[in-house]
Amino acid sequence: MKKLLSIIIAGLSFSALQAQETTAEDALRYAVENLTGSARFRAMAGAFGAVGGDLSAINQNPAGSIFFNNNFFTATGSSFNSKNHSRYWDTNSSYNDNTFDLNQAGVVFVFKNTNTKDDWNKFTLGVNYENNNNFDNRIYSAGVNPYNSIDKYFLRFANGLPQEGGITLQTLEQASFTNLNFIDQQAFLGYQAFIFNPVSDDLTNTSYVSNVPTTGNYFQDNYTITTGYDGKLSLNFATSYKDRLFLGVNLDYHYTDIIKTTSVFESYDNPDPNGLQSVQFDTETHTFGNGFGFNLGAIVKATEALRLGVAYQSPTWYRLEDEQRQAVITDCPDCGGNNPIFFNPGVTMIYRPYTIQTPGRWTGSAAYVFGKKGLLSADVSMKDYSNTRFRPQDDYSGLNTYMSDVLDNAIEVRLGGEYKYKEYSFRGGYHFDQSPYKADQSFGDLTGYSGGLGYSFGDSRIDLSYTYEHRNFNYTFLSSNMDPARVSRYNNNVSLSYSMNF
Repeated sequence: MKKLLSIIIAGLSFSALQAQETTAEDALRYAVENLTGSARFRAMAGAFGAVGGDLSAINQNPAGSIFFNNNFFTATGSSFNSKNHSRYWDTNSSYNDNTFDLNQAGVVFVFKNTNTKDDWNKFTLGVNYENNNNFDNRIYSAGVNPYNSIDKYFLRFANGLPQEGGITLQTLEQASFTNLNFIDQQAFLGYQAFIFNPVSDDLTNTSYVSNVPTTGNYFQDNYTITTGYDGKLSLNFATSYKDRLFLGVNLDYHYTDIIKTTSVFESYDNPDPNGLQSVQFDTETHTFGNGFGFNLGAIVKATEALRLGVAYQSPTWYRLEDEQRQAVITDCPDCGGNNPIFFNPGVTMIYRPYTIQTPGRWTGSAAYVFGKKGLLSADVSMKDYSNTRFRPQDDYSGLNTYMSDVLDNAIEVRLGGEYKYKEYSFRGGYHFDQSPYKADQSFGDLTGYSGGLGYSFGDSRIDLSYTYEHRNFNYTFLSSNMDPARVSRYNNNVSLSYSMNF
């Protein structure tokens, strides 16, 4: 397997006016929420919208912190294991990834009103940190594509996109990489690595043809490494009215840092031993920034046993920046110069900041509490992913229109139960998250199951959980006009929490 990081060398930094190629998947990695949090929360599939009494429950419904009787602290560490099984044409490939993270820590302070005539008899203040999304992941796909070559990626930029004509040969021959926009940079990379040739030697030429042999049966593989996180810090306030109505609010601050490195390789059974034999295209993209959102919630005790809840999670507004480095290696003995041909511009492109607005979410919840013996709970959430937006609008109008057309309103269901026996607690849960697409081929539904145990020491508690999740999705090596691999992702996570009253 290729050592892709060794060929991408950090160089000069330069600001470009035009953003790099952006897709709906770049927004969905923030818009689609994962099941995270404390071990108790995860063991019950996060069905805590009407239950409360857990630090992670405030993410479902911020009114839930009011069910703490004393000051309370929880910290959680998790082991994340992801298995990606990829099928590309007739070839199956697999890759596993394991990480460990201190993914949750929080505290809530309880204040009781000693004035018995005041109906607002209690309020709480809480602070909770969670790794809202662990992006650590590795995908490897390989197979023989009988029809389409990597040259399509470079040629579509060189010969022109709908919004602009083809790039001139003079630009490819004489321009500086750092002075070009992203579209022309991709054409520049392909030309300098001899992936395509001009139709004419005239410097005004804007038409190009591939240097890839037309024999078909192109062996292709893709190796993608993603590392990073989307952390969320929540400031929580909740209050109780006559011990029947409970209201809460969160102010959520997000901070994210992601590095995605891809290496796409293609080789040919070329009848010309001096022609183009192989292409390797490496890209490293660093995305970082922060975001803000809020959460409002209410819980009502319909009876002493039955609780009903409703919560609204606002959109999260992220302000993000991207930095990118790219390099191309080709094996072409007759293309001139040294072989293999290694074209590395030696620059880190810094692109203009942009904004992603994720969709808001409504959650309805119900829980039935069997005294001190246990509980059953259910949460149903709705989120309209077609409201996902990039800004500034002028730069992303086409992508925003596309997301409005292909994304849809999606339902998420969480079911959980807990049974207590003396100091022990036994928990289980089910999680279903509908695809954000109208046709779920690109990004399928998620199905998950969970279970866990807890043991109480009196003023402190230890909890253990196991969660399993599965989702299928398409993974395209470079862009939408390339053939996608079909990936089945399996997540197996173990979490351990320690909690205490103080």
